[in-house]
Amino acid sequence: MFSVVTGIGGAAEAADPVSITIPQKMGNGETVEVYYRKGNPLTAPRVRAAEHKTETLLLKKGTIRREGAMPLPCDIIMEKDTPVTLRDGTVIYTDIFRPADEGRHPALMAWSPYGKEIGGQMLDDVPMRAGIPVAATSGLEKFEGPDPAYWVSHGYVIINPDSRGAYYSEGNLNYWGSQNSQDGYDTIEWAAKQPWSNGKIGMSGNSWLTVSQWFIAGEQPPHLAAIAPWEGFVDHFRETANRGGIPNPVFPEAIFDTFTSQNYLEDQPRMVVTHTLMDAYWQDKIAKLENIKIPAYVVASYTNPVHTHGTFAGFREIASKDKWLRVHNTQEWFDYYTPGNMEDLRKFFDHYLLGEDNGWEATPKVRLAVLDPGHEDVVNRVEQEFPLARTEYKKLYLTGGQGLSVTPQKQEDTASYDTSVKEAVAAFTMTFDKDTELTGYMKLHTYVEADGADDMELHVQVEKLDEKGNPIPDRMTHQPIVAEGYLRVSQRALDEAKSTEVEPVLKHDREDLLKKGEIVPVDIPIWPMGMKYHAGEKIRLTVRAYNPPSPDMVPAFGSAKITVPEEGYTYEPGTKVSMKTVGGLDGRSYVKKTVTPPKTRNKGRHIIHLGGKYESYLQVPVVPEK
Repeated sequence: MFSVVTGIGGAAEAADPVSITIPQKMGNGETVEVYYRKGNPLTAPRVRAAEHKTETLLLKKGTIRREGAMPLPCDIIMEKDTPVTLRDGTVIYTDIFRPADEGRHPALMAWSPYGKEIGGQMLDDVPMRAGIPVAATSGLEKFEGPDPAYWVSHGYVIINPDSRGAYYSEGNLNYWGSQNSQDGYDTIEWAAKQPWSNGKIGMSGNSWLTVSQWFIAGEQPPHLAAIAPWEGFVDHFRETANRGGIPNPVFPEAIFDTFTSQNYLEDQPRMVVTHTLMDAYWQDKIAKLENIKIPAYVVASYTNPVHTHGTFAGFREIASKDKWLRVHNTQEWFDYYTPGNMEDLRKFFDHYLLGEDNGWEATPKVRLAVLDPGHEDVVNRVEQEFPLARTEYKKLYLTGGQGLSVTPQKQEDTASYDTSVKEAVAAFTMTFDKDTELTGYMKLHTYVEADGADDMELHVQVEKLDEKGNPIPDRMTHQPIVAEGYLRVSQRALDEAKSTEVEPVLKHDREDLLKKGEIVPVDIPIWPMGMKYHAGEKIRLTVRAYNPPSPDMVPAFGSAKITVPEEGYTYEPGTKVSMKTVGGLDGRSYVKKTVTPPKTRNKGRHIIHLGGKYESYLQVPVVPEK
């Protein structure tokens, strides 16, 4: 049963494509009406859909998938479009790459809806392929997933499913949650029964593939033996969709451009703007980290605007006794396909999926990066935990002179800005008199007032400046590195059971609108950061009115044109074979942007109260040298 919907309270235009609502049972047993809509057709160039054909191919050693790609280091058996029947009878399709022998092997599963062959997202769509040369991989890998050429040559099977509703897989495409988790469970258990399996399945991959690991592992499939989450969130509401309580449909709307299905897509952008509190729908989008007890190799960074918090939270909160954290200083895709890191990951999986006594357990539990723009970053510093036990949390008090001070200001004062002025901020700066490392969680505790509105939407940033007060660009992105926090002030209530002095956790169960002249205390969590400040360098805190991000934050996925063989999948270099080119954008390919950010609640002036009884401060994690 479903209901038809055409427009929702200003979040959609009257000419929007028809949406439907489908009753869906959440993990807690509650039924929620979930919005769905159509995505790209399979014929859209940008989704780069491959021919649907169940067959077994022998991909010969030395052949290539595309011009310039890595030649295959060994023979590979490819089982294309293999059907997998899930517990409710739905059939999904997966590609399998395995060694060309009769042995039993461990497998790695890469779970996503992005396409199991070429698909709607590829590194070629990203500027400079994120620094990863075409020759670094074989082109057999699904986006953000393990390269079959590398892993099969080392005795592994790669399982690349199109999850429910993606491409030719049956059903409606959904965004994580209990349904998606159960589907992953079923696919793992199916794989473990195949004649090529040794009964041990692992999971690997970035981003969506990492989020899937947290959720699927939380269902405890018996044959899932180890996971390697490489940057991905764990709480969809708090970390991406409605961070700080502010609805942000921009990111999922942009991702929709690459999705294709024969059926419907879970209209997550519409859920973002219509379900603005933590309800049963969003509870179903929180991974069951406490259920994860298998070995885990977790990789994080400080600079991912979607994944940073969740990756650190995942490492901290899973129940695994055997877990490792490595924090890098580059970019997730670049880090994942760096040869040395692939070898390190294989050592982990060799130990837990092949049973090799290779010394993996002696690997330091935490290998930390500390960023130092303008100087040399610290990489792979050995630690025992995160956050670091020796951390000293210091309060930097906001002062009326736009400063930060280690001592509170005695007299009451204010700082303010006009929310109608785009670049207006309240900024507070301090110069370090000695080298200082700040690594871990920060928070802003302050007192705020809205002059001319009953709510406020705040965007907080902490960044490093050079001696002259200029931002220092990151060497990879050429943009300043910032640690950020967000808050819709009406959702300022804390979850007292989950909050700590180090990290406040917002409850998001209600809205407490502001009265005229009301001054309220707020605690704004700021995502983890590791940063070195040298004597003379400055730390700057800025508070401003929130503005939605640009859709340009997501690359033009599907835009690259990729040429591959029409038949046979790979070919001998230098030979002439019939080729086809897929990809590219045209006006008919785009999914119409149906959900835009809600109208801002920011009006008038934002006033920050400080000094005297209003002890406003930025709490920072100072790490003394060992």
